[in-house]
Amino acid sequence: MSLFKNIFSSKKKESLDKGLEKSKTSFFSKLSKAVAGKSKVDDDVLDNLEEVLVSSDVGVTTTLKIIDRIEARVSADKYMGTEELNAILREEISGLLSETNLGNQTEFSIPKDKKPYVIMVVGVNGVGKTTTIGKLAYQFKKQGLKVVLGAADTFRAAAIDQLQVWADRVDVPIIKQKMGSDPASVAFDTLSSAVKQDADVVIIDTAGRLHNKVNLMNELTKVKRVMQKVVDQTPHDVMLVLDGSTGQNAFEQAKQFTKATEVTSLAVTKLDGTAKGGVVIGISDQFQIPVKYIGVGEGIEDLQVFNKYEFVDSFFNV
Repeated sequence: MSLFKNIFSSKKKESLDKGLEKSKTSFFSKLSKAVAGKSKVDDDVLDNLEEVLVSSDVGVTTTLKIIDRIEARVSADKYMGTEELNAILREEISGLLSETNLGNQTEFSIPKDKKPYVIMVVGVNGVGKTTTIGKLAYQFKKQGLKVVLGAADTFRAAAIDQLQVWADRVDVPIIKQKMGSDPASVAFDTLSSAVKQDADVVIIDTAGRLHNKVNLMNELTKVKRVMQKVVDQTPHDVMLVLDGSTGQNAFEQAKQFTKATEVTSLAVTKLDGTAKGGVVIGISDQFQIPVKYIGVGEGIEDLQVFNKYEFVDSFFNV
């Protein structure tokens, strides 16, 4: 029985379990091979476990932390059977993630003392950035909040069109200009309109180019500066969207974007179509930036608030 059944809605948990199915199946298939023929956790099992974790996209740094913790348990307990390994892994990964005060949320929420609450969304093209913005707008609107979208990714006409489709679908206003317009100008217009409309939440899309980090940095800095002329201390959240199905490439993108701008939260998408769900564990630990949302399916309800306890429970619930 799940320890968390009273905390999380059954529908959300079911969706998460289903979204992590491929990751879980792959992980436990590798784990069973790692301990095949072994009755206790010894150096060979730990070496094999290290390989399993790295190949499951948990990342080398986080994997070594987990192995160290399990080695300490083995040393303290003197004997540990391989049949206990699943439970030990769950406990130690939960423990590792619990060392930061991140990933504790269970509901979509925004601070009540910031209005409008401004989220600037960054990330390379193709990671599910626009879809994440649309699904987030849907969740906030469902709570009765007034949402305005800003199409500041003016580099691609498709980006503006895609955001318009989501604005129509969710029935929220969108502020946009023609392709090639100054992104900062779009951001300025968006916030000005949001203030006039007494909006609660503003979500601004930005261009997803990483080929020239200096240009990206300059552009995002300008967008922020112009927004602050309308609403002080904005954006309140700079959210980086990462494609979980790319595994280690998601780590690399996180590194590049955190160098280019101050990232304050992460959304990890496309976890349902891949066996690379372990990337969420590694990214949570390594970057110490809160993973706020995870995408576990294509449906409009399949963007979830990331909760580390729920995630680990689903991942290890076999």
